[in-house]
Amino acid sequence: MTFRSHLIALSLIALTALPAGAEPLARQLFGAKSQPSAHAPQPIGFYSRGCAAGLLQMPETGATWQAMRLSRNRNWGQPEMLGFLQDLSRFAARQPGWKGLYVGDIAQPRGGPMTGGHASHQTGLDADIWMLPPKSLTLSRQQREAISSISVRSGDQRRTNSNWTEAHKQILRAAAMDDRVDRIFVAAAVKIDMCNSTPRNDRKWLQKIRPYWGHNTHFHVRLNCPKGARYCETQKPTVRELSKGGDGCDATLNWWVTDALNPPKTAPKPAQPKGPPKRNAKTYVMSDLPTQCRSVLSANSP
Repeated sequence: MTFRSHLIALSLIALTALPAGAEPLARQLFGAKSQPSAHAPQPIGFYSRGCAAGLLQMPETGATWQAMRLSRNRNWGQPEMLGFLQDLSRFAARQPGWKGLYVGDIAQPRGGPMTGGHASHQTGLDADIWMLPPKSLTLSRQQREAISSISVRSGDQRRTNSNWTEAHKQILRAAAMDDRVDRIFVAAAVKIDMCNSTPRNDRKWLQKIRPYWGHNTHFHVRLNCPKGARYCETQKPTVRELSKGGDGCDATLNWWVTDALNPPKTAPKPAQPKGPPKRNAKTYVMSDLPTQCRSVLSANSP
């Protein structure tokens, strides 16, 4: 049994095991779809609460990229995302030691909450790019399942390690300079290094580079809503973005490598809100998503 058929079988088992009257989880429904919907490409909803109509499949291999972990069937994206990834891969191929890019998860065929691993990646406008410089772009499907990326962060999370190179910086800078990009998530140590090594007269793009947990082996690119995407929900700017000249290199950046790593042991537990717990990507049901997602889910494949 393939990974994909195993996943669909598990989803069907889970659906039949639901209590009478209970709504199935949206991640099970979207995770069971192996093909996109027969619609024009359209992101619907928010990056972490939405779906995607008419997604296109990133070709498994190109002149300057390879899509990784093909068994997951998550190499589907909006046309703007596929174009961006191919453009950035061509830039990466010009860096010393890089033949292009290894591209990780983008989205499922119809977007939506994933069966596991991500809170976002639901609209075809998010993509993970490996920190591992590609030495070969002729990897077989099996090799792409076995190979892993590299961490560019030290074990204590406070600094970059010897895997981090000038080429990484230039690729991230090129991505951040692209008008299609809204923000890029990286390990905090990467953001600190880039703040410390970027000249004062070339820092505006740094505000797009954002520290966030779990991004030591890849960087996560998030695109803006495409022009004319009427159902796409734009991410709200942060206070720092609204301030003049904010590049994210202020004192608050140190929180990620100090207090965030050593929370007070006596910190009081936050009061639990009344009522049912707030739903998230793991627990969303269809009624939590934009109404257009029902059409996306029920539509025929192309």
